[in-house]
Amino acid sequence: MLANPFKLKKLGILGMNNRNINYIGKHNDRKNFPLVDNKLKTKKLAQEHNISVPELLGYIQYQVEINHFEDYIKNQDGFVIKPAQGSGGKGILVIVKRVNDKFIKPSGEELNYTDIKRHISNILSGLYSLGGRNDVAVFEKLVDFDNAFDGFSYEGVPDVRVIVYQGFPTLSMMRLSTSNSDGKANLHQGAVGVGIDIKTGKALNAVQFGKPITTHPDTNRDLKELVVPYWDDILHLSARCYEMTNMGYLGADIVIDKTRGPLVLELNARPGLAIQIANDIGALKKFNLIDELKDKNKSLEEKVAFAKEHF
Repeated sequence: MLANPFKLKKLGILGMNNRNINYIGKHNDRKNFPLVDNKLKTKKLAQEHNISVPELLGYIQYQVEINHFEDYIKNQDGFVIKPAQGSGGKGILVIVKRVNDKFIKPSGEELNYTDIKRHISNILSGLYSLGGRNDVAVFEKLVDFDNAFDGFSYEGVPDVRVIVYQGFPTLSMMRLSTSNSDGKANLHQGAVGVGIDIKTGKALNAVQFGKPITTHPDTNRDLKELVVPYWDDILHLSARCYEMTNMGYLGADIVIDKTRGPLVLELNARPGLAIQIANDIGALKKFNLIDELKDKNKSLEEKVAFAKEHF
């Protein structure tokens, strides 16, 4: 069945064309896109602004360097390899442990050295990158996620996505990995999206593959019980990402490490629209409220306080 466009408008649903033209096109200067489209540049920029990120182990730019990849992970039991310019979770390889010469994925699948080198080669050749351009393979330390998420995520690191509009945190969801998503917190690959209340950090609704669910498909954990720790810190961290990039429509993906707390995993200049389904509310209802403000030149603390009061 097709949705009635008049009903969607009444509900304040943000559609793709409207997003692309009036939000991405209007509020995100093209010259700033490389700051978020390239994960390596994002990480270095965040470090310059004293924003915490997962530890960078190293990176490989050229095919001739591939045989030396173990230099970056020799002291790591678990690690992540990702394309610097990848999108939609494509090309991200998560290794949770090593057993002798085998690298174990969250699903339990075993890879060998040849498999790892082939994956790196595919990244460099642009197989997963935006536009198929030559890319860089980035090595990160695996995040030891907070115990608060035990049972809410399956064999992977959950993350929080916050949509930041003109510096105001407006919508948020928790993305929880599943057996379908192979340890990745990506909705297109089968992760669960849980809408999070901006004021409290508590779960609202949950979806998988665009359909409502109430329990995690692998662990059967009641998703309504989810409460995100460090919530105020996460809101402030996401708002700082706007100040760091000067992008008015932004998705900030944040993970919570057991010892380091909230870390900015990556940023997205074209965040998807499924977050509206997870929250059961149209984004325009919130964006319009911000647009109606006579004075948007508020401090970071004032913007976070406004978001918690109104959203």
